[in-house]
Amino acid sequence: MKFLVTLEHDDDGWIVAECTSLPGCVSQGRTIDEALANIREAIELSLETRQAEGIATAIEVAEVEVDSPLR
Repeated sequence: MKFLVTLEHDDDGWIVAECTSLPGCVSQGRTIDEALANIREAIELSLETRQAEGIATAIEVAEVEVDSPLR
């Protein structure tokens, strides 16, 4: 499975990685590689927990286009 994750730099210099299609699935790292490795592990654990708890593991993702003044 493939998941999109967001990467943001926080005020302390850490890179915060979040998988928005799995609520609460957030991790961090000092480098992008470390943040991606950590969020990968968090996603795997989230999916295992969802399956064990009987929560749906089929995740639907949609792309939405909006007009933005940031162009």
